Amino acid sequence: TGIGILYGKAEYLEAMPPFLGGGEMIKSVTFEKTIYNDLPYKFEGGTPDIAGAIGLGAAIDYVNNLGFDLITAHEAELLRYGTDALSSIEGLKIIGTAAHKAGILSFVMEKAHPHDIGTILDEQGIAIRTGHHCAQPVMARFQIPATARASMAFYNTKEDIDALVKGIDRVLEVFS
Repeated sequence: TGIGILYGKAEYLEAMPPFLGGGEMIKSVTFEKTIYNDLPYKFEGGTPDIAGAIGLGAAIDYVNNLGFDLITAHEAELLRYGTDALSSIEGLKIIGTAAHKAGILSFVMEKAHPHDIGTILDEQGIAIRTGHHCAQPVMARFQIPATARASMAFYNTKEDIDALVKGIDRVLEVFS
């Protein structure tokens, strides 16, 4: 199950065919023709994820109560802190150093493949992503097969970054 939001201009949504069939998305059907329901119903085939919709509403309320300015500032501070911390690790190179970017630190290490980094960090309870991240042209541009990627969000802390650094120290121990 899952939940999502389809947001778009009415004229484009009217022109789009539905991608799922069933339930209230059809106004009428004959052997010759199907007439889809009006918006938004033509995109709501089958029983919706009611619990997911309630949860999504609560999540949106939570984020709105925090405020995007607070979230953005916190993630930017974590990114600065994380960038400084990872930049001090010998043999580690941060990929993507734009001045204004999301709270994501992609990196490679001279002595360890990203998949090995991910495995060792996972053993310590640290969750990162490894691989080409559906961005193979970017990997080709940097002439690397993959990266390790740590993502920061409003619920992360500087202590999480410190744990990441400690985990990377463990990677260095294993591969030294």
